Amino acid sequence: MRYFYLPFFLLITLLLVAEQSAAQNGEQGEESVEENEPEQVVRMVRFTGNESVSNSALSTLVRTRNNREFLGIPRFTPWYYIYQLVGVGESPALLDRETVASDIERIRLYYENLGFFDASVDTTIIEYRPRRYEVSFIIDEGRSSRLRSISYTGLPNFEDNQELEDEFFSESLFAGRAENDSTFQVNEQYAAQKLRQEQTRIIDFLKNNGFASVQRDSVRALIKRDEDDRYILDVLYTINPGEFYTFGDVNIQLAGPDGNGEFDQSITEEDSRFAEPGFAIYMDKQDEANTHFDLLTEQLQFRAGESFNQSSYLRTVNAYQNLGMLLINRFGLSEDGSLPDYSNENIPVFFDLQTLPKHSIRTEFFGMRRYGFGTGIGLNYNNNNLLGRAENLSIGINTNLEFVTSSTLNEISPRDDEGNRTTTGSDIFQSYEFRVEYTLPRLNRALSFLSDAPWIESARTRYSLSYSQSNQLFFDINSDVRFNLRYELRHSQQYQSFIDMFELDVVDTDPSSQFRQNLINEFGENSLELLRIEEDFRPQFSSVIRYTLRAQDTNLIKRDYGYFSEVSAALGGNVPYLVDRYIITPGELEETLPSPLGISSNSLAYSRFFKLSADYRRYFSITPDAVAAFRIFSGYAHPIGDSDNIPLNRRFFAGGSNDIRGWSPFRLGPGSIPPDEVTIPGGEVKLAAFTEFRQTFMKNVLSADWYLAWHTDAGNVWYGPGNTFIDDQETDLLREGRFRIDEFYKQIAVGSGIGLRLDWEFLVARFDFTYRIHDLELGWFENRQMYFSFGIGHSF
Repeated sequence: MRYFYLPFFLLITLLLVAEQSAAQNGEQGEESVEENEPEQVVRMVRFTGNESVSNSALSTLVRTRNNREFLGIPRFTPWYYIYQLVGVGESPALLDRETVASDIERIRLYYENLGFFDASVDTTIIEYRPRRYEVSFIIDEGRSSRLRSISYTGLPNFEDNQELEDEFFSESLFAGRAENDSTFQVNEQYAAQKLRQEQTRIIDFLKNNGFASVQRDSVRALIKRDEDDRYILDVLYTINPGEFYTFGDVNIQLAGPDGNGEFDQSITEEDSRFAEPGFAIYMDKQDEANTHFDLLTEQLQFRAGESFNQSSYLRTVNAYQNLGMLLINRFGLSEDGSLPDYSNENIPVFFDLQTLPKHSIRTEFFGMRRYGFGTGIGLNYNNNNLLGRAENLSIGINTNLEFVTSSTLNEISPRDDEGNRTTTGSDIFQSYEFRVEYTLPRLNRALSFLSDAPWIESARTRYSLSYSQSNQLFFDINSDVRFNLRYELRHSQQYQSFIDMFELDVVDTDPSSQFRQNLINEFGENSLELLRIEEDFRPQFSSVIRYTLRAQDTNLIKRDYGYFSEVSAALGGNVPYLVDRYIITPGELEETLPSPLGISSNSLAYSRFFKLSADYRRYFSITPDAVAAFRIFSGYAHPIGDSDNIPLNRRFFAGGSNDIRGWSPFRLGPGSIPPDEVTIPGGEVKLAAFTEFRQTFMKNVLSADWYLAWHTDAGNVWYGPGNTFIDDQETDLLREGRFRIDEFYKQIAVGSGIGLRLDWEFLVARFDFTYRIHDLELGWFENRQMYFSFGIGHSF
């Protein structure tokens, strides 16, 4: 255990030495500072008297701050002392008395917004050492005020639509016990933010129901104090909705990629699907736009001439943006972009659009190292707006060569019966991949009936097809054909769904005699391990139909607030099963299929299974410069029908820089089976938990923010109950790797360590140094080796 903590003790010792040395240098420097240029450094900021508001909440309000503290230790700010020593780190946080005065007012207003109208804030600034200050904010909160009731007056006349009036009141943020038709009993603490949110809701409701001219000052909240208790408040919303409006004519202009020249084509659309009688859609476009007019009208979420609806108008803007093949140069409710003309009951709508370039080609060169050194080239062609309806076609090809020396081949090749290596000389391995992807910004015919569903904001259909071949050490892939039909549905800003209707993968492999000889040398000629591994690596036909629901409210690059969650359910093997049962041999199951299109003479195996997984991640901003994150993952897969295993590429794996750090990818588990004894890789059960604490210690160095991170990862994978492997003596050879409720917790691998993050605006580089706290082979705190991993982006 003492070895594990040694790096951390060394780090703390170095920081303490840096602090002491820099403090001494600082004191010597202070003596030389001229009286007219004092450096007043803030060493600590305190809050007292704040019973209703946390220190962390107040610290985000004030601008007076001390330098960042290491591990929350008061006044222990090594980055500041390192800056004093070598000029790299964090410059001193200087005292600004005007900023302190602004902070006092900011805190008072914050309390006022929470209903503490009598709150008072003062401050004391103490110089406890020469030019070293402690700033304390002294808060007297006073008594908080409570809302007793909320009332509304001035609503438009909804007598002709009682459902609309009921909807207005039911959606109120204060809807509860009703005293009468327009008053609710509330009995909760006053919160100005919630009152403003209700004001916004009222404005949005009116704008979505024809009252386009309503503004923020059209809805006011009048507060009345109780005569007997001034801390009891009644709120009355007074509403001045203004006039009722409808959408006028819609004007759409679409320019080509250059955006210059006259418009070559014009059309007026008066179809009842897009316009009420007397109204029209006027469209102009340039020939270079290569776009059909009906694509433009299909994105409209409202009809010209119908009642004004702000949400429908904004959804239309989003629909044009989601096409991906054009830019919105301007949109508005007036021709010149000014405020709408509210003197006319019909408000026209204007869109100024421009298509992106149709063709683009991208090339890339890359290096690689596996058994030897290699290089490759990639070429990708993209056709934007292929057929004039925002279709996107992408065609790509990658190829690479890898040179493996004779000495490397000699080390890893198997031996024959006489102990001699079976491989001599060097070799060159090569592979290539060809892929095509075709995307539609809408649902295809199979699900087109959902296009107008209210719970779908936008949708996309994606077809992808790839073909690859590769020859490699002892194991050639003659062909790998993959096809996927995916529907991507956006329900709201936070929620998305993905439906993989057909995900097919046909892999035709050709293990060499040397591959089989390796297995025979290790397990024996007729061993069950040999048969099972050959089953995993034989030609396969796998299929999956899958539904995934994703919810997120975070920045996927920074990951410093909010959450991310994803649940997925999949059914595998259904397509080859149906082909086998009803087409190839009707009424009889062969459990194999012939290679499609006669690609090879190999027969294809398949497995049927279901698979479930759940992934949840949460990010907390502890201070303005520190983030705590955690993640939990669980997954379960199980064979069904006559199948008794899960295809290799559908199992769960553990280890790697983006999973449980401290173990190489795919090298952790199953269970407590040592890596060199794993005969069936991957598992059907996975449980994992991850935590990470990130603290900024340098800003804008090499144009990046630098973070020090501490992480702890735990988890494993296990064989499921459906994965059977019994020898002739009825012994369960997978016992140590099988999930058992009474023992699985003993097989949880734990890794922990520190890391460095370099955070640029659109890229995060990650360096992690991890110790195995619980090594499944050596035990707790017995592995003294440190493991390094590198990644792009945060681990989770």
